Amino acid sequence: MEKGYIVRRLEEVPKERSICGFRQRLITREDFEGANFTFLSVYEAERHYHKKTTEFYYVLEGEGILELDGEKVELKPGTLVMIRPGTRHRAEGDVKVLIVGIPPFDPADSFHD
Repeated sequence: MEKGYIVRRLEEVPKERSICGFRQRLITREDFEGANFTFLSVYEAERHYHKKTTEFYYVLEGEGILELDGEKVELKPGTLVMIRPGTRHRAEGDVKVLIVGIPPFDPADSFHD
């Protein structure tokens, strides 16, 4: 029988390159169909958008900029940004964020202009 909970420790989750930097996928769509939780270290992020997923970026450490449909928003610890589907976005700076995606991120739902 499957346990009623999941425990993940960041240091035990592998890092992988993404279009936003280096991510560690703490909770994925395979774990939970309602949302995903990803730790992201921003690095050479590419502008992109999603057609289905709403993303919530919560800044844990560092400072930078989040470009949202051409507008720039300052990022610093304690900042939360909700990014609706269709919003072009790209982060810059030495920033570490927790991303919550609803519905969970699907690689097929990442688009570039």
